[in-house]
Amino acid sequence: MDWTFLVREFVTLFVVIDPVGTIPVFLFAVQAVPAKLHRRFAMRAVAIAALVLLLFLVGGQFLLETLGLRLGSFQIAGGIVLFLFALTMIFGEAKPVHEIQEAERDHLAGAVFPLAMPSIASPGAMLAIVILTDNHTETIADQAITAGLLLLVLLLTLVLLLMAGVINRIIGRTGASVISRVMGIVLVTIAVDSIMGGMDMLGILDLAPAGTDSPLTQATGS
Repeated sequence: MDWTFLVREFVTLFVVIDPVGTIPVFLFAVQAVPAKLHRRFAMRAVAIAALVLLLFLVGGQFLLETLGLRLGSFQIAGGIVLFLFALTMIFGEAKPVHEIQEAERDHLAGAVFPLAMPSIASPGAMLAIVILTDNHTETIADQAITAGLLLLVLLLTLVLLLMAGVINRIIGRTGASVISRVMGIVLVTIAVDSIMGGMDMLGILDLAPAGTDSPLTQATGS
């Protein structure tokens, strides 16, 4: 067993899923959710994210190739979605009335958006899963190991989300609001980088390499 391979893939998945960065999104999403439902909210979000990412692991590459879609296009589209969501974190809620009413009918609706997607199962995570389990270069055994590491990262994400209530009590509503907006700015930056990376992948832009290679770049050998 190649431990370097395991560590490299674990770090890659940890970075793109970003369990720590998910905490402010969770606190933002559960503001109007009764405290007694927070545990179910977190478990549902992680379960949905796991399902989405595992589906991408199994059939994401096949779907993109069948539809004739390029990874760069997928990365740009995902970056745009992430950018729009990040704006809501920075400027506050701006949902249409029908969305607010829908959320009131189902307190757990927010577990799907924004927590499961695009926070946990982010466009970057989906793209990483497709690249790390490339059917042309990775064996079934390697893909199974990647799936196991993915589930481990998601388990760590769930643990952190279950601890978010304690963190929220410590920092208070004001602290949560500040962290939410700061993380919103970070997410906007990530979204813009994702869009530019997709353009670079498609040859629209010719970007200079970053000062420090990301784990995903190291993992794909690019």
